[in-house]
Amino acid sequence: QAPNAISPVNSIPNTLKSRMKIPKRIQPLIDDGIIDSVISRLMSGKEADVFVVRCGTETRCAKVYKEAAKRSFKQAVTYQEGRKVRNSRRSRAMEKGSKFGRKETETIWQSAEVDALFKLADAGVRVPTPYVCVDGVLLMELICGADGDVAPRLGDILLSPETALAHHATLMDYVVKMLCAGLVHGDLSEFNVLVDAQGPVIIDLPQAVDAAGNNHAQSMLHRDVNNLRQYYGQFAPELLQSAYADEIWARYESGELTPGIKLTGVFEKPVEAADVDAVLVEISAAAAEEAARLERMQAADKE
Repeated sequence: QAPNAISPVNSIPNTLKSRMKIPKRIQPLIDDGIIDSVISRLMSGKEADVFVVRCGTETRCAKVYKEAAKRSFKQAVTYQEGRKVRNSRRSRAMEKGSKFGRKETETIWQSAEVDALFKLADAGVRVPTPYVCVDGVLLMELICGADGDVAPRLGDILLSPETALAHHATLMDYVVKMLCAGLVHGDLSEFNVLVDAQGPVIIDLPQAVDAAGNNHAQSMLHRDVNNLRQYYGQFAPELLQSAYADEIWARYESGELTPGIKLTGVFEKPVEAADVDAVLVEISAAAAEEAARLERMQAADKE
């Protein structure tokens, strides 16, 4: 989808230089001079279509969000939990599901990605740098590989064990920085990571959740981290035994998580010590109850 380095038009292969018919949603940006031309469709995803576009002397990508009725992304409400809406009128409309409320929900869904991109870039996470979001079209930078073509997704490349370990460590560092910035990606996998000469770039963030305000944040972080563990474990099997998700969340809950923290991938779940005194009290109470029951039975037999 949207990589993270500006690439001059001249470095884009000829296969990407031919113009195509302008999508209806992009036409207003053409009319306003924000985009000069559409070069090609880059991908079609579950919540958006992405196009390679020309802006002056630079090549960027335009992410065109699909309308809610046409999106196949499931459980959107789960991801939106914890997102604050300051305007009470908007909040009520969204809860009622009115036409205005649905429009506001879409606006917040789209702006969430823009906000997350700026926040994570400031936190030191490699993500696409956004330029502008107009009427459901997000204009971002485009990453290219050494050959000048669009950078591949993580799931489309083979890795040496050494590279797999290095990239995995980089992404664990990014996950920590995201969490320290208050966010969990929520849909992180080999399909939402691009790889260029400098390493991984995280993409697709409209579903990013508030770590403190979303009750599902912990389970989402575990899923994100374990998805990466499983993928990189194909190339570096020792990662399959790691417990980075548990380690990261435990440090987050205890207030010990800081950007750049050195992780071990080792985590032992605490075993709760038995409350011996409480157990003895229960045993004593049960014994007293049984003794009283026997006395009642004996008294009944004598009558």
